[in-house]
Amino acid sequence: MIPSHSSRTRINQEIKKSDMKQTRRSNTPPPQLTKQSLKRIKTAALEAIRWFVPFGLVEKRRQKIRRANLLKSEAKEAAIKEYFSALNRENASSEIIEIADYLKNHPFSIYPYEFTRKYNANDIEVFHDYSCQMSYVLHNRKKLYFPSEWSRQAVREYYNGLCLEQDEKSPHRYETPDFCVTKGDIIADVGAAEGIWALNYADIAGKIYLFECEKHWIAALKKTFEPWKDKVRIVNKYVSNTTNLGNITMDDFFNNKPVNFIKADIEGAEPNLLDGCKSLLARSITSNTDLKLLLCAYHNQGDEEKITECLHAKGFITEHSTGYMLYIIDSQLNPPYIRRGLIRATKAQGVHQS
Repeated sequence: MIPSHSSRTRINQEIKKSDMKQTRRSNTPPPQLTKQSLKRIKTAALEAIRWFVPFGLVEKRRQKIRRANLLKSEAKEAAIKEYFSALNRENASSEIIEIADYLKNHPFSIYPYEFTRKYNANDIEVFHDYSCQMSYVLHNRKKLYFPSEWSRQAVREYYNGLCLEQDEKSPHRYETPDFCVTKGDIIADVGAAEGIWALNYADIAGKIYLFECEKHWIAALKKTFEPWKDKVRIVNKYVSNTTNLGNITMDDFFNNKPVNFIKADIEGAEPNLLDGCKSLLARSITSNTDLKLLLCAYHNQGDEEKITECLHAKGFITEHSTGYMLYIIDSQLNPPYIRRGLIRATKAQGVHQS
């Protein structure tokens, strides 16, 4: 079934998601302003615009920027398609040929595979909770809430994207049957966003830590995990390689606390996370603790190699997700354009670190 939303919609969603989380890359927390200060700043800005900016100029500028970004995106899409169409198929792997065939016959997609075509946002039923004025969907018979300002169609498109990226054939698929949370595990969902990954294990996990720095997600997370509030903690901080007012390292947070499973999807800050959990990784080796890590590796060029080398040096064995992504959101995306989505890591058997 051909989805009603276009690949352009999916790419725009990824751009919006990426833009909203760009501050994860910074170790400096945003300035703390009071509501009164923000109100005064907003009032002054609007007054300045009213007196000094001709009517409609701001919106025209925004439209011009959007058009320019769209043209850049279209140009890169065309370049990627041309690259794959010119490949020497005799020397290409079956994985690469599959991508080339998809791009030849279908519109551009970050996930260049046939499985994407069975997802249709309009098939998703969205409900509204008037007690909190939030929309939600039923995910595996659990209520998954979204920010109150989101329209039902925005929820449909976003949740459809979540389902698509977690398809069993997706290069963004988090788990496999042999690599997943087990009963009683203490899990850390770093870059939780809406919390769908942790929600899958809300019934069986022993403890859940949700690390999410974007404030617009916090109310929705609290509502989603309300039935399990006794074992869920929301941490509104950036996870990085330093600890200060707005940042925390895994080493400092889990200094005296156990953890069995860490999943991180933090817009390219995954290497910083690893840099900030050296003691935790070493402790897993020396204390014979079973620790699994699931880290996104597609946001930046070279992240897969950095993450893999770091984990191997710490005594972990790794595997990557199947397939490739064409992460056009990254302006540094260059030939051969393909990136693995995820790195899964477990402690190597019999390895001890002094």
